[in-house]
Amino acid sequence: MARNSDKDKLEISHYILEHVPREAEVTRIEYEGPALSVYTKKPEVLVDQSNIVAEIVSVIRKRIVVRSDPSVRLPEAEAEKITRELIAPEAEITDINFDPSLGEIIIETKKPGLVIGRNGAVLQEIIKKTKWRPHVLRSPPIKSKIVTHMRHYLHSESKERERILRNVGDRIFRPKAYDVGDIRLTVLGGAQEVGRSAFLIKTRESSVLLDCGINPGSQRPFEAFPRCDSPEFQIDQLDAVVITHAHLDHCGLAPFLYKYGYDGPIYCSAPTSNLMTLLQLDYLDVASKQGVTAPYDQKDVRECVLHTIPLRYGVVTDIAPDIRL
Repeated sequence: MARNSDKDKLEISHYILEHVPREAEVTRIEYEGPALSVYTKKPEVLVDQSNIVAEIVSVIRKRIVVRSDPSVRLPEAEAEKITRELIAPEAEITDINFDPSLGEIIIETKKPGLVIGRNGAVLQEIIKKTKWRPHVLRSPPIKSKIVTHMRHYLHSESKERERILRNVGDRIFRPKAYDVGDIRLTVLGGAQEVGRSAFLIKTRESSVLLDCGINPGSQRPFEAFPRCDSPEFQIDQLDAVVITHAHLDHCGLAPFLYKYGYDGPIYCSAPTSNLMTLLQLDYLDVASKQGVTAPYDQKDVRECVLHTIPLRYGVVTDIAPDIRL
């Protein structure tokens, strides 16, 4: 049985500090979600020398995200004003939002290329002058009320979001108690049937739930929902939930987990996150109109939004001490 210690975390932090230029003024290093967040007063230094971060990642084998220290970020109104001045009017910005928990300014535009600039020149200027990290999105053809509400909610709960990300980071990078060993798969639903997909993957170290869906066509609990009463399923031992895609038979019961004490992350793609929330709220609306008691409510859906960590396609990331997605 192998045991790591907090010494590993300290060694990684020391290695990062030794290889990051002093002029970047690193203030702290945090485990946030599936990544290491390096907070700095001058993020533009690491943006200009991106090869430094790439070299560190190749050695420590962990994802690194560079964030500006909150103390140096411009107030949101001022940062938005400067950002709009730096971006050409031809880019046709349709919306600007902020995510304080990630230190990001989210820019929706009809022409992302003009916002990015040649070799990312415009983005670098935004970082230098506002200390917020730009996240550029193409404007959707039709504005989504759900996405707007989700962003506003995440903004209002940014402190709680930070707590969640750090708790997730501590859990992922906790000392391992066991070497990599056997894997056990328990089917809680979705085998030889359409609906209520839920597969519990367990190692000696970790526990991950792949999908948590419902069978909307059934009114009988033992047929409508995954068998969360299985002795193999212990919600307090669950490290993560992974949602493959936003159909109710794969994501419809995810908010139920938060109703009964789950405080961990949900991993999925960004489009899945948005559509999943829409369908869960729609499920509650339909259930209410049909006089059916749903297994969760809107508060639980909001908890689901708060705990969801969207991942880009093709990104490999740690989700537990011995499991990568």
